[in-house]
Amino acid sequence: MQIVVAYIFFNAHWATVTASLSDSMAANVSMVVELYEENPGPDKAVELNELMQDMALSVDLREHKDFLTAKRRSFFSILDKTLQNSLSNSLDGHEFWFDTTRYPNHIDIRVKVKDGTLTFIAARERVFARTGFVFIFWLVLASMLLTLISILFIRNQARPISRLAAAADAFGKGQDIDDFKPSGAAEVRLAGQSFLKMRRRISRFMEQRTALLAGVSHDLRTPLTRLNLHLAMQDDTEETRAARADIKDMESMLNGYLDFARDQADEESSEVSLNNLIQSVAKRSAIAETSVSLDSDKFIQIKWSAMSRALSNILSNAQKYGDTVLIGTKTQSKSVIITVEDDGPGIPEEKYGDVFKPFYRLDTARNQNVEGTGLGLSIAKDIIRNHGGRITLGASQLGGLKVEINLPT
Repeated sequence: MQIVVAYIFFNAHWATVTASLSDSMAANVSMVVELYEENPGPDKAVELNELMQDMALSVDLREHKDFLTAKRRSFFSILDKTLQNSLSNSLDGHEFWFDTTRYPNHIDIRVKVKDGTLTFIAARERVFARTGFVFIFWLVLASMLLTLISILFIRNQARPISRLAAAADAFGKGQDIDDFKPSGAAEVRLAGQSFLKMRRRISRFMEQRTALLAGVSHDLRTPLTRLNLHLAMQDDTEETRAARADIKDMESMLNGYLDFARDQADEESSEVSLNNLIQSVAKRSAIAETSVSLDSDKFIQIKWSAMSRALSNILSNAQKYGDTVLIGTKTQSKSVIITVEDDGPGIPEEKYGDVFKPFYRLDTARNQNVEGTGLGLSIAKDIIRNHGGRITLGASQLGGLKVEINLPT
């Protein structure tokens, strides 16, 4: 905007004023030259000098001196251009030369006459509109001041937005954000208040779901215990054995519910060593031959128990159906990737999305995870998503399944 204003000013005002001043000065020079040529000589030059003093124009005759031809241009060429045009129009047929750079407050104009050179020294303000420099100075000063104010204003408005984004990111990772308070402009405060309301609603829903699962699982244990006692008193028939197997499956499912509810409890997140977590899980789940390949250690903000259970579910699933299991990590700038690979039968690619559904079972033996409840991968995915991460499946180089976990740091 300032560039456009400056361009309009210089073209519509400054150049016009400078051209008018140059035309006026060129007319005075032309008049002096004409008066001198009517009666040339040194006395005439002195007379014309006294006559033009009131117009801030000095006139001097320099006899038999070589006429200058070298051009010296000023930084602001607009003065040279306008003065050149004005003198060319006024001094038709006379050879002239001028210099706008030699003196800081004056302009040197020379016109060739028969017996020498008429030298004119004119005040710069008579030819050049100096108000343009003042305008440029205030334009630059105002631009710098407004830029500084804009930067401070935008930073003050962007800081609350950044805090809101950080709070939303922390909440997505399951971290505590009790210290977040809406601030900034009215619209930003409104967004922050809406975020806090949404957080309370989500937290309330999670608590209700956890309490419901825990309550249902706990209440169902009593009738299952009575059924077990009743079947223990019955004869050992095929129907009795089938009923006992069904009850055992129900108990396994209830254990899965309770584990799921326990992982959703209000466990505080903390900064832990990723390598220590993986090594701890690998030691507890050492069933098949397991190889651990860890990258440089990375400390991340997670819930230890919940993430430990998610990794245990994935690792147990891999160890149960593979003879060789490989665990690896890879650190990136803003995330860390954990991979679990095995050499088992694998899972068809079209079933990758289905295996994360609760109680979903494949036709192959691969479906038996977490005591046969079908909740292992579902619980793992839920825990990882609560930490702001994602879990994906793919084909392993070992020939089985590859589970990749991407966690933000």
